Amino acid sequence: MGCFPCSGDPSIKKPEKKRNDNNNNNNTNHNKRDDQIQPTTDTLKVSPHKGVKDSKNVNQSLAAKEVDVNKKSSTDGEPEGVNARKFKFAELVTATENFKSDYFLGEGGFGKVYKGKLEDTGQIVAIKQLDQNGCQGIREFVVEVVTLSMADHDNLVKLIGYCADGDQRLLVYEYMRLGSLEDHLHDLRPSTKRLDWNTRMKIAAGAAQGLEYLHDKMKPPVIYRDLKCSNILLGEGYHPKLSDFGLAKVGPSGEQTHVSTRVMGTYGYCAPDYAMTGQLTFKSDIYSFGVVLLEIITGRKAIDNMRSAAEQNLVAWGNGVVFRQEIAVLVILNHLRERDHQFSVGKPAGYYHKLYLRLIKY
Repeated sequence: MGCFPCSGDPSIKKPEKKRNDNNNNNNTNHNKRDDQIQPTTDTLKVSPHKGVKDSKNVNQSLAAKEVDVNKKSSTDGEPEGVNARKFKFAELVTATENFKSDYFLGEGGFGKVYKGKLEDTGQIVAIKQLDQNGCQGIREFVVEVVTLSMADHDNLVKLIGYCADGDQRLLVYEYMRLGSLEDHLHDLRPSTKRLDWNTRMKIAAGAAQGLEYLHDKMKPPVIYRDLKCSNILLGEGYHPKLSDFGLAKVGPSGEQTHVSTRVMGTYGYCAPDYAMTGQLTFKSDIYSFGVVLLEIITGRKAIDNMRSAAEQNLVAWGNGVVFRQEIAVLVILNHLRERDHQFSVGKPAGYYHKLYLRLIKY
C-alpha cells in the first residue's frame, strides 16, 4: 500500500520480509505492504538549507523550490540549492557491493532499500533505489530531498545525500538499526520482543513531536501526507523518526484553509474528508496519527484482510464494538500480556481511548 489514491484498496501484495543481522528488520519497512525508505544509524546531521534559517523570506523557501521541482522534473530531476551530499552512482554500487542481496532490507512501490557502507567514511547507511517504473517519480524524489535537507529535528530521519546520475535516482539516509514501528507491532518473529507500554508511549510521543515540527516549526509548514507505522523508524533505545517525505506538500498559508491536490497516501490511514474531496489540511495528518496511535494501543493493523469483514478496518472496528472502556482494557491487556504494575487498568485505556477519539474526529 504505497503511493496510490488512498480512497481505494490498492491490493498490493506484501513482499516477504528479508532481514539481515539485527539491524532493522526490514528497516525499510517501507517495504512492508506499503513501501518507503530506510534510514541509517550514524547521525550525520544535515543542516537546514540556509534559506530556511537565514532568509527573511523563509515562507518562500520550500514553496519556491516546489515550483522549481515542477519545472525540473520534466528535465533532469536534479535538486538545486540543497545542503546534502551528491553521490555518484558508482559510489553507491560500491557501498552495497553492487546491491548485493545480503544487503537488501525491503521494497515497496517506490523501490528497494539496501544497507550500505560508505567507502570514504565507513558510515553505515540505508540506500533507497527508486524503481524507475514505480510510484515515486522525479518530482517526489526532489520533494523528498528538498524537504529533508531543510528539516532539522531529532524525530525526522536524516538525509545524508542523494544520487541523480543518468536515469538513476537514489536517496541515502541514516541507518535505523531497529527497523520500523510496524516491524515491532505486527507479524512478530519469535525472537522479537513485544514492545512494553512505556516504549509504545515513547514512540507515540516522538512521532507526535516530529509531526508538530513539520506543521508548526518548519517555514513554510509541511503536510506529511503519509504517516503510518512503516514510516516511523526506530533507532537506538527505540527512538522514533519519521521517514519518507515524497508525498509531502507545503501547507495552506494566509487565508487558505486547505491545499487542493490529487489524493495520495496509504489505504487505512487516509483522512476520509481528504479522500473524498482532495482538500488536504494539517488535520489530514492528525487523522493518520490517530490511526497509528490506535495501532500502538491495540496491536492491530490499520487494514487487516485476514480478519472478518467487520474487523478489517481498524478505525471502523475501533468506533464500533470495541471502545467501551472495559472492553478496551481487556483487548490491550491481552495484546500486551502485561502482568505488572506499570499498566494501570482503567486509567491508561480510558485516557488513550479519549485521546484516540479526539484525534480521529479532529
